[in-house]
Amino acid sequence: MENINDQPIEILVTIDQNYIKPLEVMIYSLKLNNLEQQMRIWIIYDNISTSALTALQNFGQKIGIQVEALAMNADFTFPESLLNLHDYPQEMYFRLLSGKILPSKLHRIIYLDPDILVINSIRPLWDLDLQGKMFAAAVHEGLTDIMSSINNIRLGTTTAYFNSGIMLMDLDQMRQKVKLDDLTDAINEHHDTLILPDQDILNYLYGEDILQIPETQWNYDARAYSVYLTRSAGEYNLEWVMQNTSILHFCGKPKPWQKENHSRFKALYLNYQQMTNNLTKAKK
Repeated sequence: MENINDQPIEILVTIDQNYIKPLEVMIYSLKLNNLEQQMRIWIIYDNISTSALTALQNFGQKIGIQVEALAMNADFTFPESLLNLHDYPQEMYFRLLSGKILPSKLHRIIYLDPDILVINSIRPLWDLDLQGKMFAAAVHEGLTDIMSSINNIRLGTTTAYFNSGIMLMDLDQMRQKVKLDDLTDAINEHHDTLILPDQDILNYLYGEDILQIPETQWNYDARAYSVYLTRSAGEYNLEWVMQNTSILHFCGKPKPWQKENHSRFKALYLNYQQMTNNLTKAKK
């Protein structure tokens, strides 16, 4: 009988040239904490040099992860209203359109932002029953649910406000339901109230089609250690995080690889970064 672990977990990232080094750190953390699991990384990109892509693929080969790079389909023409919104790069929309770009043989995929560390197994997320939903994502609730209420008013939604940085995605449903015209229309309609364009659009258009997953396990906001500790009456301390959290997400700015960052988890990130740098410098 074929071992289920012989089937790769499919991972999607959408980055530009500026996030290649953080992506290497993320990939290495993913491998180190999922040693028994086969994985394949799909990179959807628009403007990354051939040499940088080759280096990423060589890095993946060195640690035993297949890296596939797909250029954004030239058939997608992004309107100026979308590209000029708060100067965010178009790569942020690639995740929502990935069903049209990735091979049809892929049926589900885990999207990961590059500014994360994977510190435990992601297999349970991959195996998650989506219960008919198109996405699974977490809500960063904080001590109260005020932000969800504000976003409900701002976007006219009725669901909690989901973070788009880590998502399990049903590609078959996305191929049917996600359309560039819908994204464009939503941006034109809510242009003045959008703060995080792709995340706002995800919630506005598809909030009803998202299954909520625990943030402390799958999308732990590295800025909010004190919030989680207080909310759990002291249970979610550092030992709990290291044993139970699978994905640490370094949301917002500054990032842990920048000097200004003083997150409680910065030292952990720098350790993974150092291991990654040592590996990339090592001779084959």
